[in-house]
Amino acid sequence: MACQSTETSAVKIDQQHMQKDYFERLRTERVSSDSSIEWQNIGPGMSGYNEKLWTHPTDPDTVFLGPDMHVSYGSWDAGKTWHNIQDQDEVGQLMKRILDIDFSLQNENFGMAIDWNGWVYRTNNKGRSWDKLAELAGSHKDIGVDPYDPVAFTKGWYDEQIGKRLAEISVDPSNDNIWYIGAGDFWNTKENHRSIERLQGNKLHYADYGYLLKSTDQGKTWIKITQNLPEDLDTGRILVHPKNSNQIVAATNRGLMHSSDGGLTWAFGANGLPHNIPRDLTAHYDKHSGQYTLYLIEQTKYHQEGQSVTSSGGVYTSTDGGKNWQDITGNLFLDLTQIDYPEEINRYYRTLANWFAISPNEAKEQYPQLPTSVLSVYNRIVVNPKNSQEIYISYNKKHDRSFGPGDVWRTLDGGKTWVCIARHGKYWLSGKNKTYWAQRNNPTHPNVEFAHVKPEMDHAAEYQGNRLLAINSDGEVFMSISQQTHRTSDQGKTWQQIDDNKVESTDDVWVGRGNSNLPGRFMLLETGIPERRLLASGEHGVWETVANDDSTNPIDVPLKQIEGQTNITGMVSISTLAVHPKDPNIIYLLAWRQKHLGQLRRSIDGGKTWENIASVVENDIKTDGGYAKKSQDKVIKKVIQGPKGLLPAQNSLIIDPKNPDNMYFVMTKDAFSEIYRAPRRNPTKGNYGVMKSTDGGYNWQNSNNGIHDGASLRTIVFDPQNSNTLYAAATDEKGGVYKSVDQGKNWKKLAIPAVIKSVNNVFVDRNNQHIYISAGGFYTGDYKEGGAWRSTDQGKTWQQIFKAPTVLQVESSPVNPDLLLLTVGNQMRMDRQFLNPGIYLSQDGGKNWRKINKQLGNYDKIIDAKPDPYNPNVIWAASWGSGWHIAYIDKNDKSAWLKQP
Repeated sequence: MACQSTETSAVKIDQQHMQKDYFERLRTERVSSDSSIEWQNIGPGMSGYNEKLWTHPTDPDTVFLGPDMHVSYGSWDAGKTWHNIQDQDEVGQLMKRILDIDFSLQNENFGMAIDWNGWVYRTNNKGRSWDKLAELAGSHKDIGVDPYDPVAFTKGWYDEQIGKRLAEISVDPSNDNIWYIGAGDFWNTKENHRSIERLQGNKLHYADYGYLLKSTDQGKTWIKITQNLPEDLDTGRILVHPKNSNQIVAATNRGLMHSSDGGLTWAFGANGLPHNIPRDLTAHYDKHSGQYTLYLIEQTKYHQEGQSVTSSGGVYTSTDGGKNWQDITGNLFLDLTQIDYPEEINRYYRTLANWFAISPNEAKEQYPQLPTSVLSVYNRIVVNPKNSQEIYISYNKKHDRSFGPGDVWRTLDGGKTWVCIARHGKYWLSGKNKTYWAQRNNPTHPNVEFAHVKPEMDHAAEYQGNRLLAINSDGEVFMSISQQTHRTSDQGKTWQQIDDNKVESTDDVWVGRGNSNLPGRFMLLETGIPERRLLASGEHGVWETVANDDSTNPIDVPLKQIEGQTNITGMVSISTLAVHPKDPNIIYLLAWRQKHLGQLRRSIDGGKTWENIASVVENDIKTDGGYAKKSQDKVIKKVIQGPKGLLPAQNSLIIDPKNPDNMYFVMTKDAFSEIYRAPRRNPTKGNYGVMKSTDGGYNWQNSNNGIHDGASLRTIVFDPQNSNTLYAAATDEKGGVYKSVDQGKNWKKLAIPAVIKSVNNVFVDRNNQHIYISAGGFYTGDYKEGGAWRSTDQGKTWQQIFKAPTVLQVESSPVNPDLLLLTVGNQMRMDRQFLNPGIYLSQDGGKNWRKINKQLGNYDKIIDAKPDPYNPNVIWAASWGSGWHIAYIDKNDKSAWLKQP
C-alpha cells in the first residue's frame, strides 16, 4: 500500500449543545430506557441453537427458553407469544444465556435461575423479571474445615471478572427456603462427550467443579459443600424427595450420589446400574399413593464382539429412592442390518469412533459387521407427571456422539415397548424398511412440522438432531430440531413448531412470535420496492418484508425467506447485500462462512433463483457443502478461532447509482461485531480494505492507495450527491476516515478530532450533506476516544454529539434529518467505563437523546440500526443473536409500518 496522506482541515470540538449531565449519568449509573418506545421482535422465530427449555412445574402456560445467542425468553400463554426476560438497562451480561431454572411448589411466582456466568437470579412474578442475587462460581476460596458454616456470596464477590459455569439449580419441593446448586457443565452436549477414555466427560476451563451449594434462606446465603466430593465432580440433576427433605439423589459424572442429611454429606452407589454413569435423571410422584419413582438414562457402553459390537446401558427405574434399579430398556435395541439408512450407519461408526478413540474409517475396518441388537447413546429423559408409565427419551445426533432413526422415543407401558415418535426427513419420507418398523408396531410417516426450514428438513437425513426434552404439568412434550422449538399435545403423534405464525393467505410467509435466536446482520431498507426491506442473517439467509393483509395485525411484520433453507443449496450466512440501482429484481449477496462463502451471488428475478457469478474472496481452507476440511497448517490453525473456513468479514456492498458496473465493499480485518470476532485466515484471493469491481461484479481488485497499512475498514459509503466521492471508516487503532474523489482509486485521510483512534462507521445525510462518524475501540480504548461526531462543512470542523467509549453507528432519517438513531456497544472488557449500552434516539438533531432498549434483544451488540426510509415513526434494529426488531416512536400511531414515499 502507498503511504497515507492527510486532507488538511481545521478541527473544532463543540460540546456546548450536548447533554453533559446526561452523558455523565450514562457513564456512571443505571439509566432507564424510555418506556414509551418498546421494540417488537419480528423474528423469524428461534432460527438458532437452543438446548434449554423449562416448563413451570404447576402452570403449563409458563415456559422459558435459554438459546445460545445470549438472549433469554419467557412465555405466559403456552408459546403463543414470547418476551425477552433480560434486564435491558444494565451492561449486557445478565441472563444472557440461562442454564437452569426452577420454581417453588408453594409459591408459583417464586423461582430462581442460573446463567452461564455462574450468577444466580430470583423472580417473584413467575419469571417476567429477574433480580441478580449472587455470583457463586469461580471462587477458589474455601469455607474452612467445617463445611457447614454459612458464607454469604453477595454482590461484589467478583467486581472485576465473570464467574465460572454452574450446571444445575433445584428447589426442595416441600420447602422453598431450601435450594441446591451443582457445579459443572454437565449439559454441554457439544463439548462434553463420554468415551472409553473419558467416562466422566471433559473438564472444561470455563466451568467450576467439585462442589455443591445449599441455601436455606431462599438464596440470600449459601454454604459450599466439598467434603468427600471428587475435585472434578460435575452435577447434572439434584432431586429432593417431595416428602422428605433429607433424602436427595443427584446424577453426576462420577455416578449417582445419595444424601440422607439434606445434602451435607454424600455417598455414591446404585445397585442394578451396569455402569453407574447417569446421563439424565427424573422423577414421578403420585400424590394419591405416595409412590416416588425415579427414572435414569445410563451411559451406553460398547464392547467388541468379533467383527461387531454389543452394547450395555439404557433406561432404568427405581422405587426405593435410587438404591436399587430395574432395567426398562425394553425393545430400544436396534437391528442395523434391517435399516437401509446410509447416513445413520455413518453416524453409528462415528459413535464407535468416539467411544473407542479411533477414526470412523478405523471403526468400519475393525467392526465391519453391523449389529442386530444395539443401543444408541441417549441423553434426556422426562416422565408425564400424570402418568408414571408414559416416559420419553431422546438423543442429539448432531452434537453428541449418537445415532438412530428419529429423534424422540416414547413408552406408554413403563418401558416394555418403545416407539420412535419424532420422524422427519428423507428416510421417513421414502417409506423404507416398512416391514422392520411394522414388526416393532412403529409408525413410519413423518410427523414433525417446520416453518421456513421445511424444504431443507424434507431433503436432509435428520442431521440436525434434537437438542432438548421437556414436559409440562399437562403432559405436553417439547423438543428442538433444526433450530426450531416443537411441542406435542398428543403423546407424540404430531409435533407443531411454536416459533412462528404462518400467514395463511400467502406462501411461506411468517410472523415471528418473539423468540428469535437468529444472528441478525445488515438491513437494506431501501430496495427499490417501497414495501420490501431486505434483511441479511447469519445461518438463515435473506428475508424480505411482505405487505400485511387482512389476516395480520398492522403492526406485525410478515417475513419471507428468499435465500437460505427454502433453497436447499442456498447461501445461508450473509455478510452484506445490495440491490441494483436501476433494477430492483437484481440482488447481490456475499457470505463469509458456510455455503458459498466468498462468492458473489446474484438473483435477477427478485430472489426466486440464484447463481454465483464470481469468486471474490478465497482462502486455502477448502469447504465441502459448507463444512471445512481439515487444514494441515498447524500454525494457522492456532490463529483461527471459530469454525474452520471462516473468511475475512465483508461489509458495505454498494453499487454506483449512476454507473452500476462500479461496485465496492470492504474486507474487514477485525470483525468485532460478528459471531466469531477473532481474525480469520488471511485471504489468498482478494485482500483487506477496499475491494472494487468495474464490470458489474465479475472481477474484483484491491483499491487501497492512500490507506494506511494494516487498516481494518468496516464501512464504505457514497456521497449522496456525487457517487464519484466515497468515504471509508477504519476501525483499527490507527484508524480514521478516508475520502476518495475519484471512484476509490486514491484515498486521503480526513482530519478528525485527534482524540479519536477507531472509527466504526461513517454516514452521510442525503438531505443536508452532514457527515456522521461513530468512534471508539471495541476491546480497549479510553472513554474520551469514543463517541459520535458530526461535520456540517464537509469535514472541515467537527462537533461531538454523543459521548460513550464505543459508538458503533449513527444514522439520520431519510425523511427527517433531525431524527438520529445511534448504537452504543458493550466493550469487551470488565472495567466497564460505560454502564448503558444500547440504542439511543434523538429527534432534535443530536441535542437531546433517549435510551430506547425496552424489549430489545442483544441491546449491547446491535449490528445495524436505522430509521425507516419512508415512515418517520418507524425504526429498525438487527441484533447479534435475536433477529430483527421494529419500534414505533409514537406508540399511539401504530396503524401500519408501511408508508408509501
